[in-house]
Amino acid sequence: MEEPGTREVEMSLSDEEIPPSLPADGGSIRKGCDPFAQTQRSKLQHRRARINQQINKEMRMRAGAENLFRATTNNKVKETVALELSFVNSNLQLLKEELEELNSNMEVYQTDSEAVNVPMIPLGLKETKDVDFTVPIQDLVCEHYGEDGSLYEQEIRELTELRQAMRTPSRNQAGLELLMEYYNQLYYLDQRFYSAHRNLGVHFHWYDSLTGVPSSQRALAFEKGSVLFNIAALYTQMGARQDRSAAAGIDAAIDAFQRAAGAFNYLKENFSNAPSLDMSGPSLGMLVRLMVAQVQECVFERLTLNTQDSGFGSQLGLAQEAARVSDVYLLVQQTMTQPLMRDYVPFSWASMVQVKSEHFRALSHYYAAVALCDHTASPEEEESEEEAEEAFLKFYINVPAGQPLGRVLQDPEKRRKLGKAHLRRAVIRHEEAMRVHSLCKILRKMDILQDVLSLAHKRSLHKYSVLDREDDFDETAEAPEIQSQTQQKPDVTQPNFSTVQVTDIFQRLGPLSVFCARARWGPVRVVCLQKRDGGLGLTLRGDSPVLVAGVVPGGCAEEAGLREGDYIVAVDQLDCKWSKHGDVVHMLKTCSDRGVEISVVTLHSHDTQDRRTVTLSHCSDKENTRHRLLGGAKGQSSASLLNWNRKKKRDGTGRKLGSTFSLSFGTIRDPEAMY
Repeated sequence: MEEPGTREVEMSLSDEEIPPSLPADGGSIRKGCDPFAQTQRSKLQHRRARINQQINKEMRMRAGAENLFRATTNNKVKETVALELSFVNSNLQLLKEELEELNSNMEVYQTDSEAVNVPMIPLGLKETKDVDFTVPIQDLVCEHYGEDGSLYEQEIRELTELRQAMRTPSRNQAGLELLMEYYNQLYYLDQRFYSAHRNLGVHFHWYDSLTGVPSSQRALAFEKGSVLFNIAALYTQMGARQDRSAAAGIDAAIDAFQRAAGAFNYLKENFSNAPSLDMSGPSLGMLVRLMVAQVQECVFERLTLNTQDSGFGSQLGLAQEAARVSDVYLLVQQTMTQPLMRDYVPFSWASMVQVKSEHFRALSHYYAAVALCDHTASPEEEESEEEAEEAFLKFYINVPAGQPLGRVLQDPEKRRKLGKAHLRRAVIRHEEAMRVHSLCKILRKMDILQDVLSLAHKRSLHKYSVLDREDDFDETAEAPEIQSQTQQKPDVTQPNFSTVQVTDIFQRLGPLSVFCARARWGPVRVVCLQKRDGGLGLTLRGDSPVLVAGVVPGGCAEEAGLREGDYIVAVDQLDCKWSKHGDVVHMLKTCSDRGVEISVVTLHSHDTQDRRTVTLSHCSDKENTRHRLLGGAKGQSSASLLNWNRKKKRDGTGRKLGSTFSLSFGTIRDPEAMY
């Protein structure tokens, strides 16, 4: 299977900045939920994990049986294998149906409030297996960085604990920050241990959010994409649990669903050729539309809550807002019925979306009837008859034939008949919503949804019976379609990773500008310098690490083997990769009469034609376009599906951003001095 991929995207923190020091305890302050806590949500996640493992086992058995069926020429063996395949496929179907029921369990994520609101559709988190970073990281530290890998056991343990914690995030802001912390930390992991020609060799195993089908990739981008998917899924759970009986809860739900839509859209635009269907373009597009529809539903609920007056214009506004909600859910329904999505989306989701589309269309006709039959323009509402008529003229998509709408408003009997026509359509739509609801076993178990549909249906029936008269022998006219309109368009909010500042766990390896997986340098050399009357005979420049900008011909530095372009990594065995210029100078000046030992490395350029620059060509045209902001590039091979965009980024002045590894001696402006 090919490696999945993503395009270049900008993240949060620049690696040109020196990372802050590690926390005192050497680990993240954010922790995940107790995996053994017996909450409804944790029980659901445990059942999902168990089914995912069973599906993985059955699929391995099926793959083996299929290989045997193709390889054998014995008819008896073929019959036996065919029978076994039939049994395995039957088990897989049962497991997928069980998993679909779990994934469709929306009640677990709903609010505990007693308010009667239509339930929202949340997503469960993607499950993953444990990852052991120990041996791969230790081997690469030894091979690439020339250090003892066992000295980094604490850092490896911290990374492992952070990944383990992010598997069970709490359903609040702390859980989001935990996921974002790990997501941002993957940027440093990429810079330290992944390049165009090597990676850790660690396989990341993730299960499809809806089907449980496992996927395994070595690309770090697959890990990042899966974590980003869980960030979006957690937002959906946070939005679904809000108490939408109050304005504050509705606003919080709107914010959560907009951020979920932004995260799904970000994943869709920046990650391509994902190995699992839940992260494919069509699936993510469907999820974005679903989140936008749920935002629109919350906008309608807030408008209903804030509409204290029962004026003509207010009721028309509610009708148009409800029509807007119905339209966006109809768009989601159409997306779910596309060929690729039809067999993938849970039946309960498709049913819920259809129920909502019918339900809110019915509400739009109900509020139209209320506006026509119960309210007229009045001076108290500061609404003139002309304004009411102007609003009514824009209320329908197509103006019905017959008398002008202005005359309809002036005739109470015509208002009653048109209102009755709207109520008739409302009742029909309510009954269709209840019919679709009754066809889905999972939705039938949701008592609150049944209550919402039943109450709305009874309300419309009661209103219709009030308007109906015994002497109404004329056939009820068909109510025209209502023009949808909203007071607030949903905003797809892109994720802001800069809100969670992280520390490079492996910062002891040195500054990323030099000590990264994409750099190439020679082995560490130990140079012994003996101070003379003329000094040490070298020129130093820069900070973290300090660069040997020049050596005096015939001086002690040149005689000891020090060369221009060397980086000082230790003085008298004291690590100084992060040391400032002045600190290194002080250590050199205070050396004893016996001299000083300087450990240096030489950074080799990929471009041998320009000897004045120390730069990595691969980074400058492919990887480092994202070094301005944290969280980004994956150094995948050209054959990887997660190939990065090679477009150059530009700063605010329109200038191209060069590689952070470019240390052109002719342009460095750091102070330098001879020692």
